[in-house]
Amino acid sequence: MDAAHRPRRSRAIGRRGRMLVAVAFAVLAALVRTAPLEAEERVAVLTRMLASHSDKTRLSAVLALAKLGEPQVEKPLIQALHDPSPRVRGVAAVALGRLGCDAALPALRALARDDTDPDVRAAASTAAMKLTTAHAADRAARESEAARRSPGSERGERPHATYSVEPHPDLYVLVKSAADESPGGSDPATRRAHAGVIRHALLEQLRSDASITSSAGEAQRWALGVRHLDLSVTRLAAGRVGPLVEVEAELRIAISDDSGRMLSILSGGAKVQVPADKFDARYLPALRKDALDNAMRGMFGKLVAQLRDQL
Repeated sequence: MDAAHRPRRSRAIGRRGRMLVAVAFAVLAALVRTAPLEAEERVAVLTRMLASHSDKTRLSAVLALAKLGEPQVEKPLIQALHDPSPRVRGVAAVALGRLGCDAALPALRALARDDTDPDVRAAASTAAMKLTTAHAADRAARESEAARRSPGSERGERPHATYSVEPHPDLYVLVKSAADESPGGSDPATRRAHAGVIRHALLEQLRSDASITSSAGEAQRWALGVRHLDLSVTRLAAGRVGPLVEVEAELRIAISDDSGRMLSILSGGAKVQVPADKFDARYLPALRKDALDNAMRGMFGKLVAQLRDQL
């Protein structure tokens, strides 16, 4: 976005953010990026949302906290590991693993062992593994440096070997395609844009997970079988629901192997709502984008769990 458009865009986001109800995660995320609040205040607002009776509100809050990425979000994200909603717990686990939150390791291990939801257990196990792997890599680097600096190494003597498992990915994942196949009269350019939103959201999360690779060379080194993902928007609709205008996105991820054999299909979705009396049709494209982004990010933990089940 060029400098001429940035102030106008910021004002639009600010006005839209004030109109959104709590369930509008992605627009909330835009608001916390632009509002003139300190990080502590933004985190405090989202932490209060975690006490809501609404599962959607709490999910919106935990997704927004994860997107902030500030050190202050770690405590409320650990708190969210005990949320009644398995989806909130799963998203919190994925976020803590991505943030490298060492303080969350005991809670993640307990969740991986004891949670009643298999997807949450898988997400917590993956997050705990990422933290443990990071520790192992740091330890190996320190041991290697210590060995290099030892007196024996300067005389050409071989230092005592230190054995540690080299951290490496265990999933090889490629996004094969993305398409907007939802009913309606959207033009091809708009459909390509919608497909790009979900592709970008997923690729961003795949890149942030050290246990997943998209590199053929790395996959060959560790003998990893490929999993292809075909992403689809199956529904993208806006309508009046009581006093609200609601935009709902539904997605499908088809998982296949290198031979093209379908292994499983994963579905999920998200909703964004604004008060009807404040709704402006100019915001509809942005709200659709927010719903698509939110839906894909919310599915990531369950996707990784399914991929691991197929190993």
